[in-house]
Amino acid sequence: MNNQIWLMTSAFKPNTLDQIIVRAKETGVQGLELCVFPQGASRSDHVATHLDYESFGHEEAKRLLEQFNREGLRFSIGSYENMIGGNPGERIVNQNHILKLIRIAHLCGGDRNDVKVGTFVGYNDELGVQDGGFEKNLYEYQRIFTPIIKYAEDLGVTLIYENCPMEGWRAKTWPFTFNNLPGTLAARKLMYALIPSMAHGETYDPSHDIWQHINPVDVLKATDMNRLHRVHIKATRNLTNQSSIYWGAMYPKQYVNPELAARAGVPTVAHEWDRHPYEAMLPGFGGYDSMDWRDFLETLMKLGFDKPFVIENEAANSAHTGNIGATMQGFKAATLCLAPIVWPLKDNEGYVYHDTRPLLEDAPVKDIPVVTMDQLI
Repeated sequence: MNNQIWLMTSAFKPNTLDQIIVRAKETGVQGLELCVFPQGASRSDHVATHLDYESFGHEEAKRLLEQFNREGLRFSIGSYENMIGGNPGERIVNQNHILKLIRIAHLCGGDRNDVKVGTFVGYNDELGVQDGGFEKNLYEYQRIFTPIIKYAEDLGVTLIYENCPMEGWRAKTWPFTFNNLPGTLAARKLMYALIPSMAHGETYDPSHDIWQHINPVDVLKATDMNRLHRVHIKATRNLTNQSSIYWGAMYPKQYVNPELAARAGVPTVAHEWDRHPYEAMLPGFGGYDSMDWRDFLETLMKLGFDKPFVIENEAANSAHTGNIGATMQGFKAATLCLAPIVWPLKDNEGYVYHDTRPLLEDAPVKDIPVVTMDQLI
């Protein structure tokens, strides 16, 4: 019972890294997942860029490691884009960008310093609508990611996939909402079977299974813990409203002409993310959510998980308000909610993380050039 708690920096989009570090220390956490999305990213939601990835080299890595050692913090990096589908030109940009992040992680010590690279896989909807479309996506993933993972493995870096299905990633008229391949446990296990390397694994976010009416504890018990490197802390409150009454819980709400919907007296889709009846929250902030956090966290630790819990703030009453005070309150509340479960009790101080970590190791002596997908395939 001594896991680190980190913050994901997507909630601090306009802030500099120095400003974010001050906020992190105010919150009392031990690390950051630094968002490093490509400038002009195809996504517009929850994106941020907190490292200058274009000019990042050996000297920048050295300064970054020195800064985090000085502040007593750890870090990983991530960019969450569609790597195997969407606009063909954008997917190449996204693939080349993740190669830049793998290089940055290597320059920062990679697995030696537990600097991972977080990402999505995405989904190729053109293949997905075909007969056997899911399996075709698996083999498209294998084709694209085999050289990426080999590159990461050669550099001593681990790539980790988040399990968000990205249910609002397509137009509100799109009939289904599975838009990120590792969105189910079965998919993740199939992915590891196709590419057995240990240089890839996962970030598990239980909130995405909650709205699918899956108990995350059951998912943990079926997960290969050697593949699990991060856990995103984000809550979901399932809603019982007209959407679930009229459309059920098995399929997403569908878009129909609003005039027709009004005539029939049924709800229809208002926007891309209005497909499933849930609300994003943070544990311990603004009421109950639909998950037993104590059971979840204690199960993780019984299974031997000793890696960071990363608070991802997308809560409607916190980061989504655009109010920095509410954003910080959400982070602090979530940290305090987790503290008595994951930190030991210390005399007269309450529940406190006991830091036994060595300093981050120095950056490798040798710089390496940026590579692109056409050089790997």
